[in-house]
Amino acid sequence: MPGAPGVSGVSGGVDDTDDGVEEALALVGRPARPSVPPRAARDTDPAGCPGPIPWPDARTRAARSGREAFRGDRTHRVPLERALGLVLAEELTALCDLPSFDTSAMDGWAVAGPGPWDVDGSAPVLAGSGDAPPLPDGTAVRIATGARIPHDTTAVIRNEHARTDPARGLLLAVRTVVHGQDIRSRGQECRSGERLLPAGAQVTPAVLGLAAAAGYDELAVVPRPTVEVLVVGDELLGDGLPRDGRIRDALGPMAGPWLRALGADVLGTRRIGDDEAALHRAVTGSPADVVVTTGGTAAGPVDHVHPVLRKAGAGLVVDGVGVRPGHPMLLARFPDGSGPRRLVGLPGNPLAAVSGLLTLAAPLLRALAGLPEPVPYTAPVRDEVPGHPYDTRLVPVVHSGSLLVPLRYHGPAMLRGLAAADGLAVVPPGGARPGDELEVLDLPLGCGDGL
Repeated sequence: MPGAPGVSGVSGGVDDTDDGVEEALALVGRPARPSVPPRAARDTDPAGCPGPIPWPDARTRAARSGREAFRGDRTHRVPLERALGLVLAEELTALCDLPSFDTSAMDGWAVAGPGPWDVDGSAPVLAGSGDAPPLPDGTAVRIATGARIPHDTTAVIRNEHARTDPARGLLLAVRTVVHGQDIRSRGQECRSGERLLPAGAQVTPAVLGLAAAAGYDELAVVPRPTVEVLVVGDELLGDGLPRDGRIRDALGPMAGPWLRALGADVLGTRRIGDDEAALHRAVTGSPADVVVTTGGTAAGPVDHVHPVLRKAGAGLVVDGVGVRPGHPMLLARFPDGSGPRRLVGLPGNPLAAVSGLLTLAAPLLRALAGLPEPVPYTAPVRDEVPGHPYDTRLVPVVHSGSLLVPLRYHGPAMLRGLAAADGLAVVPPGGARPGDELEVLDLPLGCGDGL
């Protein structure tokens, strides 16, 4: 896609804001595939706390943490129209036979016995009508698709397979008539009490249709995990233009809709200043299953997430991830009965925060909702993508035919590339050459127009 706005002919280099990556690459001579240094020394800090872990391991830990916290007994019943996308908490069994009576599969004629048949001139048998009178032997009556079959009917003949002789008042078949043809027999699809779907199946539009046909008005489902978003930072403005050294809050408007798209029930989004006590009250007092914070996960003078977690007695499941952008992300588990069950700490930079959403929040929320992990897929990349010496990179891309095209504006604080993207390509340490197959993380809500 040469010349397309926002698309690089050759993907831009690693951002100079990305913690000295350019310098690190220069030191190793920018090899296409540098050897990955041992991780053991990077996996714990001097205090013995969990340290940065490889990106795939972080996603695995997040999913496992969600499965550990998943409670299948948290069942509630919702009307069919509110069940889409949720997971069945109980197996779906038929409440009636399907069909619940013998019905016509076609518009045509119900006939009894061998033909030709005398045409019954009474009103046709229509769908939704009650029992029709029994059909005498040698008689035919018009019938509509879905109508209840009259007693003693032998077969249904489609309109296009029959002709009438008005002079003699007869119906003639133009093809051989087979006993029972085009009749949907009672219980053909299922019998009352038969299991249709197991517990744990995701409710799709087809499942809604099946449930309705089987007699359901509501379904027992696993509730969506509840999430509260806490946007941290004194520098953030809720409206207007940036001014007086302060910037607009981009994460508040973005995080909630994305978390809903990931399957969460978002209770609300609150902005909190750089105040450790206020953050502690908000975190420990949240009624949500998961608290998502933005900003404050590093070790700066006003980065209060770690101190708050220590004070609350939370254990760190993930404390830093080998991914760029977004490496200061974290996942914490709270003691039973103390605050929310899980906390996902996202970096404050927008693209870095989205990296954290897809790395930690997405697998965690899917597991909490009882949903399976999506099947990963890959596609070849069109351009060379420089990599980090030992960390994974997540790069905004668009699909162009069968190829992935990396986008410009992929710095940790940038949203321009993300807004145009179809997904984030997972670039391994050392980068990717044209034609390399890269895993793709689709963006929720179908973000991006593909340019």
